[in-house]
Amino acid sequence: EVRPGRSALHEDAMSTLVDKLETIERRHAEIMQRLSDPAVLADQAEYQRVAKLHAELNPVVEEFHHLQKLLRQMEDTRGLLQEAVEPEMREMAAAELEELRARRERLEASLEIMLLPKDPTADRNIILEIRAGAGGEEAGLFAAELLRMYTRYAEAQRWKVEMIAGNITGIGGMKEAICTVEGRGAYSRLKYESGVHRVQRVPATEASGRIHTSTVTVAVLPEAEEVDVQINPNDLRIDVFRSTGPGGQSVNTTDSAVRITHLPTGLVVTCQDEKSQHKNKAKALKVLRARLYDQELQRQKEAIDQNRRTQVGSGERAEKIRTYNFPQNRVTDHRIGLTVHNLSATLEGDLDELIQALATHDQAERLKALA
Repeated sequence: EVRPGRSALHEDAMSTLVDKLETIERRHAEIMQRLSDPAVLADQAEYQRVAKLHAELNPVVEEFHHLQKLLRQMEDTRGLLQEAVEPEMREMAAAELEELRARRERLEASLEIMLLPKDPTADRNIILEIRAGAGGEEAGLFAAELLRMYTRYAEAQRWKVEMIAGNITGIGGMKEAICTVEGRGAYSRLKYESGVHRVQRVPATEASGRIHTSTVTVAVLPEAEEVDVQINPNDLRIDVFRSTGPGGQSVNTTDSAVRITHLPTGLVVTCQDEKSQHKNKAKALKVLRARLYDQELQRQKEAIDQNRRTQVGSGERAEKIRTYNFPQNRVTDHRIGLTVHNLSATLEGDLDELIQALATHDQAERLKALA
């Protein structure tokens, strides 16, 4: 049925959606048969691969079955509406049909999102890098506050946060912080945080009460496995030295700190948080691998997005994405024009409203691109 003012294009889109879902349903049935195949059951690796496919398709097929049931209900209700003689019965059937239409639209929207190409990095752990930008000591203080904000958010999600490297300033700020965040969906939730974060406030050291603007750069990198990035040992220069603490004093009497330089790209990673040189090297390699993997992902995105933009913002590290304005108690995300007046709660790790709005916008843009 086409409602008044609606184009028949909706029905074409609906037909296309159903065709896609029927293809997935057939694929799902084939996978179900494979799960009971003795040859698959005997091969643990193959069984896990097929079981994973089944788990991915199952929610889509279940939702499709709900849609099919709903379409049958709509057909029955339309028949009732045509056959009804009494005005009361016709009115009831018309009201029920309108409610079923609304439910169908919600189901269609849900299925369209489920059919979007899955980001292969969505469930990855991440490497989170936070660096003080313009603003001197004030930028360092805000970098430390952002690290605390993300740590609080991660704790609320029951994710594990582990420091890899930190460069602390004398007044409680940070020039740089690098940490891992481990937990299901870490990258899919925090990937929108990459970019320049701007803070506007009166610094504690400002005697005249003037508002200063400072910046902090955040990079969120999906953690890479060894199979994702092959690093040739001959491409690495590894230097070891003694760890130092704030102010330059020695905190370790052995050469446990590690600096790794990737010669082809010039990327440099330093790690000195562990007392063991072996552990520092392993952590530095993890960061290097993530940066190389991110570079490759960025190259792929540029190729895909040459003719269209589908992501929230450009994803450039230099892009100003958000402003934290203390005098007005507001946080503004410039990519989607969203302002929330709960700055203190945001800095305590209450990021759900911002992240959900960004995810919803991203989904809408991807749906438009597919259309």
